[in-house]
Amino acid sequence: MRSLWRGALDLVFPPQALDGGASAQGGGLSAATWSRIHFLEAPVCDGCGVPFEYDIGARCGACLARPRAFDAVRAACLYDEVSRDPILKLKHADRLDLAPLFARWISRAAHELIGQADAIAPVPLHPARLLARRYNQAAEIARPLAGLSGVAYLPDALVRRRATATQGGKSGSGRRRNVAGAFAVPPGRAGQVAGKRILLIDDVMTTGATAEGCARALKAAGAVRVDVAVIARVKEMAGLTI
Repeated sequence: MRSLWRGALDLVFPPQALDGGASAQGGGLSAATWSRIHFLEAPVCDGCGVPFEYDIGARCGACLARPRAFDAVRAACLYDEVSRDPILKLKHADRLDLAPLFARWISRAAHELIGQADAIAPVPLHPARLLARRYNQAAEIARPLAGLSGVAYLPDALVRRRATATQGGKSGSGRRRNVAGAFAVPPGRAGQVAGKRILLIDDVMTTGATAEGCARALKAAGAVRVDVAVIARVKEMAGLTI
């Protein structure tokens, strides 16, 4: 009955592509946009998730030279001129309908991390920014991802206790200074984090400074492992050119 009802609705209201292109089955992206997105595939570095040409079963030189506060990262795709538009639409244009699509992308790219996670938590916004934006895009992705995977969802495991300036335009060291000490686990939530493996969700990773700040706060509260999954990562961090 559900299938018949969906078919009837599709006849009356034909599915539209989320990016405004030609019609897409299931309300996804148009075929033209889909074919241009640079999805990141295995093999990848077990630490930062940078793609390898061959599976060498080890971490990349950057991860070995400078261990991070988080344990592993996976990104669904590269952040470029194609993926940027739908991501920014979710972040700034109230396109919450894109969040379940991105959750499915992450579920595929980070399936190993999801499988070993005890809980999923979003990178938090400061209350002032949340009030202005009206929603946290990371939480909008994390919620359906938790539903898809059956992993516990902790929407308030972390708080951003300091209103930080935007990370845009800052160097790696500048980004780290900007978010230093900005995140914390509320005392009432420490019991949900202690001894747990947490999967942290965000939209885009640039230098990893925000993810590291969150990971430090979670581990200070007793988390035994903190992994990160994002929709996209920038070209420079991925070490790729296209």
